[in-house]
Amino acid sequence: MNNEIILREFMKSVWNEKNFADIQKYLCQEYTIHLDNADPWEGKTINHAEFETRLNYTFNSFPDIHFDIKTAVSDGNLVAITWIMTGTNTGNIGEIPATNKTIEVNGATIYHFLNEKICGHTQVFDRTKIMIQLGFIK
Repeated sequence: MNNEIILREFMKSVWNEKNFADIQKYLCQEYTIHLDNADPWEGKTINHAEFETRLNYTFNSFPDIHFDIKTAVSDGNLVAITWIMTGTNTGNIGEIPATNKTIEVNGATIYHFLNEKICGHTQVFDRTKIMIQLGFIK
């Protein structure tokens, strides 16, 4: 199967529809977050259970988070996407109470593949924009 198709299915099922049962369908046993500034898991290699914990960290703060893929470029074992992430902060972010404000931010992620499964990512996006939209900074 084409890695771009696999990635699009993964984003739809796991991130947008929150189908945790599909984690093992799309991800290798070991998943490395190569670069993802301010992500607590940056630089770590995690297993499926830890990936689910990572998802819940996001979903608890933004239960309606959604990724709209704008472009995708495939090159061998890499698939790069640009996306727009939207969501409403209805849950605490750590100890910070929910703001009930919505966010919209653009980003880019390069997903790494091994044997038609996703084995990691390298990601950049402006987290400062999220902090401004939530009212934490000006």
